[in-house]
Amino acid sequence: MQTASHMMRYPLTILYLLYLASCSPSYHEQKADKEIYAILKRSEKHVFGKSSNFSIDTKYSSLPPSALTANKLLKESQSKGKLTITVDQALDIAVNQSREFQSEKERLYLAALALSNTENTFRTQLTGSIDTSVAADGNGDVPSSTGFSGQLNRSLLAGGAFSLSLANDLFRFFSGDPRTSATSVISANIVRPLLRGSGSDIASENLTQSSRNVVYAIRNFSTFQDEFQSDIVLDYLRLLQQQEQVKNEHNNYLSRQQNTKYLKARSVDRASPQEVSDSKQGELQAKTRWINAKSRFQSSLDNFKITLGIPAGTILKLDSNELNKLRQAGLQSVNLSAKQAFNIALKNRLQLMNDIDRFDDTKRQVVVTADALKTQIDFVADASLGSRDSKFDQFDLNDLNTSVGVELNLPINRRTQRNAYRTSLIRFQAGIRSLSRSYDSLDNQIKLRLREINQFKQNYEIQQGAVKLAERRVVGNELRLKAGTLIFRRLSESQDALISAQNAVTAALIDYQQSRLNFYNDLGILNTETKQFWLKANPTQQLR
Repeated sequence: MQTASHMMRYPLTILYLLYLASCSPSYHEQKADKEIYAILKRSEKHVFGKSSNFSIDTKYSSLPPSALTANKLLKESQSKGKLTITVDQALDIAVNQSREFQSEKERLYLAALALSNTENTFRTQLTGSIDTSVAADGNGDVPSSTGFSGQLNRSLLAGGAFSLSLANDLFRFFSGDPRTSATSVISANIVRPLLRGSGSDIASENLTQSSRNVVYAIRNFSTFQDEFQSDIVLDYLRLLQQQEQVKNEHNNYLSRQQNTKYLKARSVDRASPQEVSDSKQGELQAKTRWINAKSRFQSSLDNFKITLGIPAGTILKLDSNELNKLRQAGLQSVNLSAKQAFNIALKNRLQLMNDIDRFDDTKRQVVVTADALKTQIDFVADASLGSRDSKFDQFDLNDLNTSVGVELNLPINRRTQRNAYRTSLIRFQAGIRSLSRSYDSLDNQIKLRLREINQFKQNYEIQQGAVKLAERRVVGNELRLKAGTLIFRRLSESQDALISAQNAVTAALIDYQQSRLNFYNDLGILNTETKQFWLKANPTQQLR
């Protein structure tokens, strides 16, 4: 029973190792989520001063992979149903079900997961193993051995590493006169660079970069959220525009039918066969435009279902009143000059902040790679202590062995490090050009948006007048045609002009809205958390 008593000296260690070995994959998944979500909350608060609830769980997350098959996903995709949604409802569905939105969330999670891996290299690493074996020799002895080894390692933020290890071997001979033999060794080692690799700026560069990558990912995700929600709104409004165009083309087709009937009835005395033929041709062309408009609308609607992440078999209907709300809101003006807008973007555009910080990354890399060219001089200290006789748990400090020294690695062959340094210099030069281009591109983009806003504003006002004029022309030409003072071709031309103006005025309204939202997105100040932000006169967040 002596062996058992020796083993019981490590009950907590053994039980803990056995516990870890028995943990299920779901346990590790939950532990990972807890850590990653904490990292994201911490980083988000650092970036924005506040944090939000974040999760990458979906309706499939709780299911084992074996429960999901291609056929099951196919059935879900083809499932039938009817759904009528407003813009707000479309946004809610997209945020919760969009595949693209989910992919962006997972990309953010993976950035934090990479930081977790890097942080782990600077945490205390504990490893251990237990080995047991039994054998027989020719003398009838049955020796058994149990070995336990454990090691503690830690990389230091200032450079270097520390390790502490314990090795224990227990031998027991089962014969007529049982005998035991046990040994234990405790050893420690520390390495500290004195020149190359010394200092937290150099040693913890990977940790610094991983932390910054999480910040970049949070900014990218925030930008994506605003742009994604803005795009959903605009996609919805564009669908209503197409739906209205279908209605306009259908009404035009019905009007052309009435024209043909009227001219056929008048062909006995007034209308010529050529006018009847022209009217019939116009009717067929109007029908073709109506059919094509319906097809385009249905295709766009199907694509919108994919964007939202709802089953392709769903019969989706939109609320046409959303377009009336947009008309009632009118053209919300933008009262910013190009210079004012550029200064706002410098402080609020998250993508520009990333560009600036990545430029700083290239500068740090020059310092890090230059450090690798230095001579390697490390301070090294070792200590070891063995157990006394066969008592593995008894030590005599008089038997302590220590050594202290310096290891020197001369920079004789530094070709790899030299090339890395030269590469970092080139990347720094590229970073200069990239950041400079970002400034210029932003300036051009802001000027373009302001020109578009002014352009679409004028287009909308012009098309509003064009619709009124076209409506009067159609009514007047219909009366003159009946009075016999107008050839049919004039009426046909005025009807085409009316349809064109009706379609154009809606397009100009949505063009203006799109350019306005894109403008605020470019500046980094669009507040998509505000309910129906696209209808607000000033849908912006508090400026920094």
